[in-house]
Amino acid sequence: MKRDNVTNASTGRTSMDPRTVADVMSAPISQELLESAIPARFAYVGVDGDPRVIPIGFVWDGLRFLMFTVPKSAKVRALRQNPRVAITIDTQGFPPRVLLVRGAASLELVDGVPDEYVAASRKVLEPDQFADWESGVRALYDQMVRITVEPDWAKLLDFETTIPKAVEDLVRARQGA
Repeated sequence: MKRDNVTNASTGRTSMDPRTVADVMSAPISQELLESAIPARFAYVGVDGDPRVIPIGFVWDGLRFLMFTVPKSAKVRALRQNPRVAITIDTQGFPPRVLLVRGAASLELVDGVPDEYVAASRKVLEPDQFADWESGVRALYDQMVRITVEPDWAKLLDFETTIPKAVEDLVRARQGA
């Protein structure tokens, strides 16, 4: 029997069956969002305990999100302390399309500028800006930190076939009244 959500009694954390996560991530609308130029909204807990949400470029390699930053960034310190993160990729238009993801970040120091960082940036830069940008970052960074997040929970809301559970419950209650 497939179980979508499992709550760990000791941590209270909800996780999902890996097959369900894979199904969500491979859905056509999810793939459109993952391939788009929309930056991820990357949420983590700062070292002071306060939440942070930042826009960040990413590459989806089919299993994991790959994001990059400078080794001495505040988010690297925070992720070493608490690797749990949330990622949202969403559209501005109607109906909204929203991909929600949770997972644990792993960090790896890499030499130079990784090709995946260049690919993530290519999605958001104009073609005529790209060559100058690339030569600038290759001259700037001796090392970067690769932030890798493999989703352990995912939900797609397209507001046509899927909606937030609270809205779904409200609709059900109204229809039953």
